[in-house]
Order: sequence, then structure tokens, then C-alpha cells
Amino acid sequence: MNNTCKNQMKNTCKTVVAAAIATAAFAGNSQAQSSDALINKLVDKGVLTVKEANDLREETDKDFNSAYSVKSGMPDWVNSLKFNGDLRGRYEAITVEAPNISDRNRFRYRMRFGTVAVLKDDFEVGFRLTSSDPASGGTGGDPISGNSTFSSNGSKKFVYIEQAYGKWSPLHTDGWLGNVIIGKMENPFVTSDLMFDNDYTPEGAAATISYTLKDMHTFKVIAGAFSLNEISADANDPYYFGGQFRVDSKWSPKFQTSAGIAFYSIESAYQLTTASIPNQNSGNTRRADGSLVNGYRPVVVDASATYSLDSFPLYKGLFPIRAFGDYENNSDAPSRQNTGYSAGIGFGKSGKRGTWDLTYRYKHLESDAWFEELVDSDTGAYYPVAPIGGSSGYRAGTNLKGHMVRGTYSPFDSFTLGVTYFMMELIDKPASTVDTQAGRLQVDAMWKF
Repeated sequence: MNNTCKNQMKNTCKTVVAAAIATAAFAGNSQAQSSDALINKLVDKGVLTVKEANDLREETDKDFNSAYSVKSGMPDWVNSLKFNGDLRGRYEAITVEAPNISDRNRFRYRMRFGTVAVLKDDFEVGFRLTSSDPASGGTGGDPISGNSTFSSNGSKKFVYIEQAYGKWSPLHTDGWLGNVIIGKMENPFVTSDLMFDNDYTPEGAAATISYTLKDMHTFKVIAGAFSLNEISADANDPYYFGGQFRVDSKWSPKFQTSAGIAFYSIESAYQLTTASIPNQNSGNTRRADGSLVNGYRPVVVDASATYSLDSFPLYKGLFPIRAFGDYENNSDAPSRQNTGYSAGIGFGKSGKRGTWDLTYRYKHLESDAWFEELVDSDTGAYYPVAPIGGSSGYRAGTNLKGHMVRGTYSPFDSFTLGVTYFMMELIDKPASTVDTQAGRLQVDAMWKF
């Protein structure tokens, strides 16, 4: 092939690739990935040199940014705008072992929709809406649940702001990553529901820095401070801060481990009466006026190990088996009230077409191991006598022990079915012979996008 033909072919390739990447400005990330693959293929075929390929990428990136700005109407400092969300439908049944107590059956849903704007200069802005029922004893929606119950003759349901944050990630080189985030955000700490409900989105500021050594070991430090309430007539607002150190290791393609240690502290905890913030959970030791008796400064350790089999019946891809556990101790509370722990094992991992998982977990969370209004809202037991500031009946929170079994299956990438069953009872029981054990069944169908 003479030079004239080669040059014509290269120019044609450049035009095709430039058009493909410009199309990605309004067709999504998959188009951009396809254009990268096309450039790599042309290098492999000898049509383009590595330098020409890099020059073409730089040139088409400029075309992409220009096309994106024109097509989206966004300022030129916005690199991308991504939308995401999910919808979960749920049937739930709560059964109590105590006599003369009626079972409860209900249907619920959780809908979330958000957007993330990636900006130049390493900035990001995120925003997400969620469904939820109004909080009990507070303003806004339930802080630890996005569920909304089918009721009230098809009444219109509530929508709340679940996330609203700004993020700066200036550190991303030579194995180092670091970011600072402020606003209402996903929980930055890696933790189980012994400490935080999965739906809890704290409000404050956090920073994370990590270093990856030889693509095998990642060392991470996380720190944050978050508001629990704002009191107009008092400067001693309650808040909590925490710090966590983690090591995530990939020993081989089939074996990974993770371990962490964290410290948390609630300041001005005496301000957290049952009347001052949403009172969704129970379990903490309180005075007659609803104020907390003990402080909360727990130390938490956790660890997990995952080994993947090459194959497993009725499962696509590597089959992970994961053992995990965590332990916490709050030195500001007396013994027999200050400890929490959980342990379990999981088989498989759902989320992709043809995958599934089965998990068992045992949980023991004493009354003052941690603040009741931050922990899981799905695990509860029966209170025959109303706790201070609460009501009798089924209540979630602390002062619980029991079992959880969950199974999920993903027939499609976007759709997952799940069944979860909890069996819990109170640890410290009132002076009553009534059984405090309660079961909770959840049947879920979830679509993600």
C-alpha cells in the first residue's frame, strides 16, 4: 500500500472515530468505550501508530466535550451528567409469638432517582430523591428507611431529598486516591447495620484517602463529622464524628480479605431526647424525661474473607463464598449493655443475569452498644411494655439478638428477586412472662437503572 492510500485510510479512520465519540455525547458511555476499542484495534492492525492513536484520542476528546456541551446545553466545565435509580416493591409480614397479638401484613415500595454531575478540576455534585413515610416525632421523612406503605385509599405519597453533596477528588496518582465531601451523602464508613441502617444518609463532611500497593493491598483512612440535630437556643448541638482504618487485600484472583477498625463518638448526647429527633427505634437506656443515660464512644472491628470457586451449579461465573463478622464495644456504658457483634456466611453474589446468593447471619446488639436511631430498622422484637418515649408492640433498634436468612436471584441484569426472614427477641426483657420473639418476612422485587 502506498503512502497516499495509507494517509487516506488514516484520515477516514479519524473521521469515523471522531464521529463515534461525538455521538457518545448524547448516546452514553458505551459509545465512548466502543470508540476506544476501535482505536485500539486500528493500532493492533498497524493502521495507526501509538502516537497517532493518542493524538486521535486527544483530538476526539475535544470534539466530545464540544458536542456534549452543544447537545446537553450544559456549561463547558461539566464533563458528564449521569442518571441512576431503582425501584423496590415489597410484601412484608410481621408475626409475634406472644398470645393475642395480631400479625401484620403490608405492601411497600421504595423509589430512588438521582443524578451525578462530573465537573472539571476534579469536582462532582450529586443529588438523589427517595420515597419515604413521614418520620415519627420529627420533620421530613424517616431517616433510616425509604419505604412507603400502601395505605390511605391510594393517597399521594411523599418524596424527600436523600442526597445533596459536593465532592472534590484532587488526589489520584501513583496508587493514591483522596477526596473530600460535604453535604447529605452516602455513609462514607464501611460498616454493618450494627452501626448504621443501609438507608441512612448522614449530613456533614467527610474525607477519605487510600493507597494501593502493587495492585494487591489497599490501605484506607476515612474520617467524618455529622450533625444529629440543630438547636436554635443552644450552642451544644449533638453530632457524631468517626475515624476508620481499613486494609483490603487481593491475595490471588480467587482469594480476598478485608479488615477494619473504627472509633465513633457522639457529642452532646444528652440533647438526644425522644422528643427532639425522629423516634423510629427503641432499645437505649433512658431517663423518665426521654434523655439518654449513657454516652456513646464505641470501638468497632470487622473482618471478612472471600474465596471464589471456578464454577458452581446453576451459577454463572466465579462463585464467591464469604465469611464475615464484626464486634463493637462502647466503653461509656456498663457491661452487659455495651456490646454488639454479628457473624455470618454468604454463598454467591446476585446482581448480574443468572447469579444468586444465600446468606445467614447471627446478630447480638445490646441496649447501649450504640445510638438506637442509627441502627437497622428491619430487625425488631416485641415489647410487651412500652419503652420510655416509645410504644409497646413490635419495635426495631438495639437490645436485640437473633437470626437472619436471605436469598436473592437475578434473572436479568436489571432485575433481582429476594426473600429475607428475621427472627429476633429482646436481650433485656421486662418483668413479664410474655414471649418477646418476633418474625419478619420480606419478599422483594427490585429494578435498577
